[in-house]
Amino acid sequence: MLFMRRFLFAILAFLTINNFTVAQGKLKAIKAGKVIDVVNGTVLTNQVILIDSNMITDIGSALSIPANAEVIDLSNAVVLPGLIDCHTHLTSQPSGDYYGDIFRKSPIDIAVTAHIYAKRTLEAGFTSCRDVGAPAFVDVALRNAINNGEVEGPHMEVATLFIGSTGSHGDLNGFSPFLDWQMPKQMSGVANGVDELRKQVRYNIKYGADVIKFGASAGVLSEEESVGGPQFSQEEMNAIVSEAKMWGRKACAHAHGAEAIKMAVKAGVASIEHGSLVDDEGIKLMKQNGTYLVSDIYDDDYILSEYSKLGYPEKIINKEKMVGKLQRENFEKAVKAGVKIAFGTDAGVYPHGWNAKQFFYMVKFGLTPMQAIQSSTINAADLLGWKEKAGSITKGKWADLIAVENNPLNDITVLEHVKFVMKDGTVYKNELKH
Repeated sequence: MLFMRRFLFAILAFLTINNFTVAQGKLKAIKAGKVIDVVNGTVLTNQVILIDSNMITDIGSALSIPANAEVIDLSNAVVLPGLIDCHTHLTSQPSGDYYGDIFRKSPIDIAVTAHIYAKRTLEAGFTSCRDVGAPAFVDVALRNAINNGEVEGPHMEVATLFIGSTGSHGDLNGFSPFLDWQMPKQMSGVANGVDELRKQVRYNIKYGADVIKFGASAGVLSEEESVGGPQFSQEEMNAIVSEAKMWGRKACAHAHGAEAIKMAVKAGVASIEHGSLVDDEGIKLMKQNGTYLVSDIYDDDYILSEYSKLGYPEKIINKEKMVGKLQRENFEKAVKAGVKIAFGTDAGVYPHGWNAKQFFYMVKFGLTPMQAIQSSTINAADLLGWKEKAGSITKGKWADLIAVENNPLNDITVLEHVKFVMKDGTVYKNELKH
């Protein structure tokens, strides 16, 4: 296990270390024409943002700029906090060969391309993300390589192995039982019963999990039959969440079905991922418990348009046809009821770097443009437990900033074309015209 982790880390480091340079001064001053103040829901004008190393030291309209500071002129742009995606699978995306992806790729194949998707995500303006499931701890190696400055990518929280029951969305379904022999048990995340599940949570944390992800219900992009049926008992879900909390970790639940959503909320999860078939009782429970909804409502368009071409079985496409429209309708109901919303896309289901396409649908189905931006900034930072470090342009937080040419409050699709990206005080992209 230790050899595998070191080997994957070495591959990620080797692929990009020679091309990755950071030549930035320590002190910076950004002249911002407009700043989206996500805390107060307002727009500030003619602001100066002072940065020392990787931290914001001050922001205001009448600040003096230190003589030795590098000045970055964004006076013709709109500046926002770096965006946060709370539901990504940063290490892979469909190649166009459904069965090849399942049976012909090893974790090494996934590791050697993961850095590409991390860079695309960062350049799209997402300076932080929560990665909710990857094989063989590749996400841990990627996170560590980014933190060590060897790979370009967002700040990452990682879930490591998806925890699922035997025969569930997190297990290999629809194939010969002899194939199960090929998967080392310690790499599967499949566990059953309270004791096994507590052990699996501890195992994930031991090898680097920042957050625990489990499958409360069935899913869409797998070959088990149900979409929404519960796949753990209430006692099992309680055990997963309580064990995670004991180790100082939050838990999130993949949950499409109404009953599974309610069970996961009662267990105490921080967020419901997908939430497609949530009913009125589930919405009420989520609001009462302060549970975030992380709903990937762009995916339906891409799956129905592209997944047949990518070789996915018709039964999977049919599941999406059943779920997609209901997911959007129920998202709108949850918004109207006041459920907390955090931005999450399931990027990896569609190409990385397209994350911001979801903003249009969030506005279409109930959020204001400001609320949509808040879902990917202050709300997302709160869900990740990073509200003191990220999510707003505030003194004492990471210097994670993006800029666009026009005001996204007037047209939210502007965020699909981020022109400037700064993470930790380092500029990774600047395509603004001066």
